[in-house]
Amino acid sequence: MKRFWKNATVAEAEGGWTVTLDGKPIRTPAKNPLVVPSRALAEAIAAEWNEQGEDVRPASMPLMRLASTALDLVEKRHSAVVAEIAKYAETDLVCYRAAHPPELAHRQQAAWGPLVDWAMLRYDAPLSVTSGVIPAAQSPASLKVFHAAVAAYGTLELTALHAATTACGSVVLGLALAEGRIDAEEAYTLSQLDETFQIEQWGEDAEAARRRASLREDIRNAARFLALARAT
Repeated sequence: MKRFWKNATVAEAEGGWTVTLDGKPIRTPAKNPLVVPSRALAEAIAAEWNEQGEDVRPASMPLMRLASTALDLVEKRHSAVVAEIAKYAETDLVCYRAAHPPELAHRQQAAWGPLVDWAMLRYDAPLSVTSGVIPAAQSPASLKVFHAAVAAYGTLELTALHAATTACGSVVLGLALAEGRIDAEEAYTLSQLDETFQIEQWGEDAEAARRRASLREDIRNAARFLALARAT
């Protein structure tokens, strides 16, 4: 798509704030009005539009993409998205320790143990930790609590939580990021602990580096989107 506007600005709209292109409110790909709860988020989305060159690159507009996903998909599938996120608690990344080598197992315990403890105290939902690849059955009570915690998020926050959880492979890390227990860089580092250990031993190929960079950017974008959506 070619750029067809001169200036993107923000304007008040029913229920929040919108972005206008030369005065015309924009819509999502599904033709829904783009209305977000905070001026800060609307201004950041407008900045993405203003930063476009002659050719529009949707990949360079992560906040617009997340807002559109929230309004076009998540709002209509709230219960299903909650279930997708909460399901990570059944086999959460931070609950699995390597059987070997001991150095990796120690590193996992030191990095992930405090997050498991935080989740237990924050939600009164203990999680079982195991070694190896055999799944550890989590208690139905704890799984129910995690489901309720995720379900409490509104549409835009849930969209960011989904993006963070899937990028991290962990609802514990996703919730810790959403609640300010860790920041985006910590979430990325914790989620990539195993991969980082392997890279230290064997090096990293270009494809793996690109994948890790993409995940890091996804986590950063989710955290930024969440912070802007909550801004007053």
